[in-house]
Amino acid sequence: MKAIKKTVMILAISFAAGNAAAQSNEASFGREEYITVEKNVKLHVTDLGEGKPVVLIHGWPLSDAMYEYQYQFLLEKGYRVIGITLRGFGKSDKPYGTYNYDVYAHDINVVLDKLDIKDATLGGFSMGGAISIHYVATYNSARVSKLALFGAAAPVWTKREDYNYGFTEEAVNELIALSKVNRPQLLENFGKIFGASETALPAGIANWLGGINIEASPYATTQSLIALRDTDLRGELSKINIPTAIFHGVKDLICEYALAEQIHQGIKNSYIVKFENSGHGLFFEELEKFNTELLAFLKK
Repeated sequence: MKAIKKTVMILAISFAAGNAAAQSNEASFGREEYITVEKNVKLHVTDLGEGKPVVLIHGWPLSDAMYEYQYQFLLEKGYRVIGITLRGFGKSDKPYGTYNYDVYAHDINVVLDKLDIKDATLGGFSMGGAISIHYVATYNSARVSKLALFGAAAPVWTKREDYNYGFTEEAVNELIALSKVNRPQLLENFGKIFGASETALPAGIANWLGGINIEASPYATTQSLIALRDTDLRGELSKINIPTAIFHGVKDLICEYALAEQIHQGIKNSYIVKFENSGHGLFFEELEKFNTELLAFLKK
């Protein structure tokens, strides 16, 4: 009798343990964190929440982690937030190859197709804003119904004979050269002009962003600077027919405020939100206003 009771007890314990393990496995079976965009290239994707999708593209040389305080806010407001880290940055693969807006837009398109995203708001910061413009213009607003640009490095980041805005080509060439011999110094220099002043961002936040920056592939960092120098999106602005919000810091030293006005002139259905107390880091410098204005745009 004792042997029977012991056998029953062992079976009960085994069943309970098996059931708990099954529940644990079910709980851990979530959405894909890495999505393959081509052979041997996987992108890191943050995919949280339910509801209408908001897709966010980071700037150079950050990753989707920069949107931590937008993810949490939008999640609580009932949106599905999807952050895509571009190849060469953050936790995404860093292959040798071409790094330009065509490749980045293609990768975004593959991710959105694989996730079957529809009627999304696409938001992009700095270089990510320029890439978002290129994506919408190239893929005819596929899967996207609204566009939000945050301190966008567009329509052109460098001066031309017929375009007197942004960095000079010589200045960008110096950045590219520095990237090849002293990348930490390059990132430190950018950190000093990222906010409205050198002390605009709390030390903890500045260090956090710096940690994200250093994760980037040195090769991708350099190649993306070349793409920023050479890409002219002026001819693409008229192809954008979806509602567009342009968030821009008045004190931005990396993408001067005049760029926002140029984008606004080129995109018919657009409006500008000025961030009077922000430099390039408007997504944190005026965090509450940024999130509130983004939510207002999503609800329009």
